[in-house]
Amino acid sequence: MPFPGKAPCFTGSLSTWFPPLSLRSSPYDIMISQACPLPSGYIGAQAGPESAHPRPVPPGANQGLMKGDKRKEPGPDPEPAAPQQPTEEEEALIEFHRSYRELFEFFCNNTTIHGAIRLVCSQHNRMKTAFWAVLWLCTFGMMYWQFGLLFQEYFSYPVSLNINLNSDKLVFPAVSICTLNPYRYTEIKEELEELDRITEQTLFDLYKFNSSNTLVAPARGRRDLREALPHPLQRLPVSAPPHAARSARSATSSVRDNNPKVNRKDWKIGFQLCNQNKSDCFYQTYSSGVDAVREWYRFHYINILARRQDTSPSLEEDALGKFIFACRFNQVSCNEANYSHFHHPIYGNCYTFNDKNSSNLWMSSMPGVNHGLSLTLRTEQNDFIPLVSTVTGARVMVHGQNEPAFMDDGGFNLRPGVETSISMSKEAVDRLGDNYGDCTENGSEIPVENLYLTKYTQQVCIHSCFQESMIRECGCAYIFYPRPHNVDFCDYRKHDSWGYCYYKLQDAFSSDRLGCFTKCRKPCSVTMYKLSAGYSRWPSVTSQDWVFEMLSRQNNYTIKDKRNGVAKLNIFFKELNYKTNSESPSVTMVTLLSNLGGQWSLWFGSSVLSVVEMAELVFDLLAITFLMLIRRVRSRYWSPGRGGRAGQEVASASAPPLPSHFCPHPASPSSSLPGPAPAPALAAPPPAYATLGPPSSPSPSGSAAASNPAYTPEEA
Repeated sequence: MPFPGKAPCFTGSLSTWFPPLSLRSSPYDIMISQACPLPSGYIGAQAGPESAHPRPVPPGANQGLMKGDKRKEPGPDPEPAAPQQPTEEEEALIEFHRSYRELFEFFCNNTTIHGAIRLVCSQHNRMKTAFWAVLWLCTFGMMYWQFGLLFQEYFSYPVSLNINLNSDKLVFPAVSICTLNPYRYTEIKEELEELDRITEQTLFDLYKFNSSNTLVAPARGRRDLREALPHPLQRLPVSAPPHAARSARSATSSVRDNNPKVNRKDWKIGFQLCNQNKSDCFYQTYSSGVDAVREWYRFHYINILARRQDTSPSLEEDALGKFIFACRFNQVSCNEANYSHFHHPIYGNCYTFNDKNSSNLWMSSMPGVNHGLSLTLRTEQNDFIPLVSTVTGARVMVHGQNEPAFMDDGGFNLRPGVETSISMSKEAVDRLGDNYGDCTENGSEIPVENLYLTKYTQQVCIHSCFQESMIRECGCAYIFYPRPHNVDFCDYRKHDSWGYCYYKLQDAFSSDRLGCFTKCRKPCSVTMYKLSAGYSRWPSVTSQDWVFEMLSRQNNYTIKDKRNGVAKLNIFFKELNYKTNSESPSVTMVTLLSNLGGQWSLWFGSSVLSVVEMAELVFDLLAITFLMLIRRVRSRYWSPGRGGRAGQEVASASAPPLPSHFCPHPASPSSSLPGPAPAPALAAPPPAYATLGPPSSPSPSGSAAASNPAYTPEEA
């Protein structure tokens, strides 16, 4: 029980506030004490050198003994017990070093990183210490510079190209072939004939060329026909070059031109196109009259063709027999289940062999011309629409089963009277997507709708993108590409300015201002067929008579021009070996870790555990800093019963710890009484307050204090 007028005495340390986390022998772990009153009758050892000798018991010390107490015999007092030495604190869950220097020395002495121990073993030689410190820091910097290069290479996502050569049975690709004869539909036959007559009149007006012996109408009638169609074909003057430029060109020519002079016409052929309100117009011109007439005729032909509800004509039963005289694959004749039909506005009737709709896909188990597709074709022109198609023969394209046939982009023409042998080699490409390359798996993330409803290819995406731009800008769909539902094909009777819009979009599309080539990424998996062609005259001069005779009798058809009426096509694999080009990451995570470990071992000769040691060092630094800040703030603001001076003492790192757990008793000026000079302060152990009697009972301390001249109120 504390004495009246005195503050309660307690001892302890800040480590008792944080039992799990303590600083080992930290200077901050100082004792906290207050003035402790000594109980009466307690004889303590005197501080100082004399404390080793016992003090004599003053007379009258026996006074005040209770009844039954045994009086001690006078004699020399037993030696006081030695002060309790501070024992080592119990080991905490986590212990930290008491200073940064101690932590650094411990790390350098125990780490597995090469060169770190030289920072402390040569500390008595400042030059060596400085040398090794600079060398260690430079090595550390070089290593992390190499680390930066390795990470830069990794995050650039390089790829390696792996080429594999495989050999197996191959699926024969799809083969599309067209007649090059545009079809004359029955419901628009009259409009096409009218267009032919207007074209003939245009040729006569421009070139004075009469292309039909039946055209005998008067000039007025011919002019009326021409005015019946919008966007007439016109001859446009071209400004002549300046006279100075012509003189300069003549002066630079020192060699006499032996060729006869040609009277060049200073004009071009074209037709005018305007926008909706006629505020902007331009001429679509061509330097070649053939190109101008063909494009102008094609423009009007598209408008007439768009008036049909169904652009695919019904296939006649003998249409295939009139075009293909013979068909064999792997020495077996073809049947109707092996092909499908579609119509192209320019190339006419087209047939696709071995497409996805075939009952059984063709397989090639042997290379060579005898194990491929062999076709005998009729290439004689029926003169369906001569101004649309100006070539003779057939159009062929090789493509995948799930890909549409883009006859304009990837097709080639067959020459009549020639046997064309196409040898193929398959090649597959597998690209890496995501961060390694700009490709797409199936086109689902491409912001362009697939109008072809087939497998995604870059051509499918580009054509669909252009069709979307046509619908958005012009309000109608281009007839060469599929259209969405509830959208009409472009026709100047319904959309009078679509030609102006189309040619403007075509120019923007060619320069990629529409963004179609940017939006449409390459597919990650592509199967290609590399073709090589060989040509020979067929049939030969010695065999053409019986060959033509057999073809005529078998197909019940008389060939007028034998040499230009037939052609033969052979398509086959030249070998069953096919090449696969696949991409793989050049720097994987395993490669990166291996390179980082190699650099770490090169510069410091350590391993992954050394990295853990570095992480532990950083953690210890942060933990010690955090605990010091917490103790400083707690001692300054939250210490109970302590003032600002006590907080400063606790926060001071230079305050030495007390030698023991004794409580000092500072002198109190308010209780000082005149008397002899005070003795040195007594260092007493904490009193056992439980043994003290109640305040009302007589205390032996009074007599002890009265009989002990060395005890003064200042000491209390």
